[in-house]
Amino acid sequence: MFEELFVGLVGTDPVRQALAGGVAIAGMNMVGALLVLVYREPTDRGLDGALGFAAGVMLAASFTSLIVPGIELTEIVVPGVPATGIFAPIPVLVGIVAGVVVLDQADHWVPHVHVLITGRERSDQTVVDTKVASVVLFIVAITIHNMPEGLAVGVGFGSGEVANGLSLMLAIGLQNVPEGLAVSVAAVNAGFDRRTYAVLTGIRSGLVEIPLTVVGALAVAVAAPILPYAMGFAAGGMLFVISDEILPETHSRDNERIATLGTMVGVVVMLYLDVALAA
Repeated sequence: MFEELFVGLVGTDPVRQALAGGVAIAGMNMVGALLVLVYREPTDRGLDGALGFAAGVMLAASFTSLIVPGIELTEIVVPGVPATGIFAPIPVLVGIVAGVVVLDQADHWVPHVHVLITGRERSDQTVVDTKVASVVLFIVAITIHNMPEGLAVGVGFGSGEVANGLSLMLAIGLQNVPEGLAVSVAAVNAGFDRRTYAVLTGIRSGLVEIPLTVVGALAVAVAAPILPYAMGFAAGGMLFVISDEILPETHSRDNERIATLGTMVGVVVMLYLDVALAA
């Protein structure tokens, strides 16, 4: 029903669907960013639980909407590679490795997102003293953090499987709410005004996802054989962000239990949504 409603509103063109998905997830990010105006002093416990939920949603979506469908599509779009057997997962696995490598290299260029949220520096990072440099690094870090999310939604719709695209759109949208709040909180902690720069930074961090959804959809529409690689790439990037950014942050303030429970809830919610949308 939801799939039919979406197609009725947006149409059947994968690129247009991806654009609509990008607007939706950016909108959810905006909702989270605006929460800093009413949820003025979020506790570390509450924020870590919410970020744990976001990690759980992304974790489940990586497998149910990207990795598994990517393997199933291998036989259709990659000539000579069967859908079963020892060679079936290779294109997706190559994509996962590529996604991890790209995000790992990007991680060396800018500080971790959690550094800017908490103000803690790792020993291998240079302390940024000037406010202007901090703002630039902040924007670049959040942009890199959101890249695989936007690509994932675009690739999901670009595959032609609307249900997968919708699952990813809902998954990324749900996790964008606590993430948008976290970005705004980070800006407040960095000393920026709550009502102007903090909120604008939170909103801007999600806007980068809109063009990337279109890029992801166009890439697979133009070159269908890269689809399993693209789905693996998006999943690898998301898994890297979960493991390298979100989970370490949620476990850094003695809130491991609430963060873990949040992760489990996120996994359950995403699995339910995936099954419900496929029905």
